[in-house]
Amino acid sequence: MLPQRTLKSLTRAVGVGLHSGQRVELTLRPAPPDTGIVFRRVDLAQPVDIPVSALAVTDTRMASTISSGGAKVHTVEHLMSACAGLGLDNLYVDITAEEVPILDGSSSSFVFLLQSAGIELQKAPRRFIRVLKPVQVREGEGDNLKWARLSPFHGYKLRFEIDFAHRVVDSTGQSYEFDLSRDSYSRDIARARTFGFTKDVEMLRANGLGLGAGMDNAVVMDDYRVLNSDGLRYDDELVKHKILDAMGDLYLVGRPLLAAYEAFRSGHAMNNKLLRELLSQPDAYEIVSFDDEKHAPAGFAQVARAW
Repeated sequence: MLPQRTLKSLTRAVGVGLHSGQRVELTLRPAPPDTGIVFRRVDLAQPVDIPVSALAVTDTRMASTISSGGAKVHTVEHLMSACAGLGLDNLYVDITAEEVPILDGSSSSFVFLLQSAGIELQKAPRRFIRVLKPVQVREGEGDNLKWARLSPFHGYKLRFEIDFAHRVVDSTGQSYEFDLSRDSYSRDIARARTFGFTKDVEMLRANGLGLGAGMDNAVVMDDYRVLNSDGLRYDDELVKHKILDAMGDLYLVGRPLLAAYEAFRSGHAMNNKLLRELLSQPDAYEIVSFDDEKHAPAGFAQVARAW
């Protein structure tokens, strides 16, 4: 049997929210089989559980936000990406504010926290969403075109292409494919940071966004260069961060996918729209598990390697 996974022990982090700038404490705790990943707003007078779900996503402006009733948690995608990359199924995420801390702007700190707590195999089969036919969403035409697609694939791979009219971005790799069967999430994806442009700072802050952003948690570019003194972590860090985000957004469906994801200029909104389109077509997917690990796609049976 290919089993579900949770943590062996709890682990904690303290940081600030990328958009809110608020201090926030995060506690990651083991959860029983079939719990899924559940965010808990423990700062509220009556704590509220928010289980991850594609239908729980209520805001996709610059990040993915999930809600239950009036309780929200913003910017869940980097932690969700780490959970997807490490193959964690069940987890309680206690949080003391309404935004996940940005930490260093990538998923690497979350990977470190999760691996430090240890991964525990559970006595229940891991259940996958296997895509049976192509599902696609698209918007715009010409220079405004963007799209995202899920196709049948015995495994999990993601291919992303970015297209920014910006000289710095043009000098980096603008397309990348990550295949869980051959690549290492921790090594190849997790360290890619979120990025932004100085020309957008005033607009973001006028809308109450980016209040916690800085060069210690984002790649910052002006019209001509990367302003961070240490430069880029990968030659193609920007497109790799879009893969990182997509893995987190797609894991909000609540189960690992068996599919090939391809996207051009997609973002949080389109990724969620793609999941909703998939779920709206009952003949486009099925829920499967593997009684024999040998029949599972490569990359899912092994606990993710460290760097």
